[in-house]
Amino acid sequence: MSNPLVQSTGRRKRAVARVMLRPGSGTITVNKRPVAEYFPSETHRMILTEPLRLTSTDEVYDVVCNIDGGGVSGQAGALRHGIARALIELDPELRGELKKAGFLTRDDRKKESKKYGLKKARKAPQYSKR
Repeated sequence: MSNPLVQSTGRRKRAVARVMLRPGSGTITVNKRPVAEYFPSETHRMILTEPLRLTSTDEVYDVVCNIDGGGVSGQAGALRHGIARALIELDPELRGELKKAGFLTRDDRKKESKKYGLKKARKAPQYSKR
């Protein structure tokens, strides 16, 4: 396996994606599995390939990544963030285009933590007068 051209990290919710870009034919491998096997949903595959399609580099680089934590949707968002960051390291002139599309902004929305005395983050037990 050849050395990566560039490495970067993408995050979303609890998911962390470590992304490596190599010159190649455009294959995407996630946790040593093909992307279609790891993300069976067409929507998630579309989300993670958006930065490559926007910059017309989907046939230029092979993407190899390891994803840890979170759910399927968070992992797809983390991978998109990591790919966008890696593309900027390769070509800083792509920054304006990716930033305008919102792929460089880390989506910091997370699950709100549960509070004591409550059933969930905000849901209180039913009030009983008597």
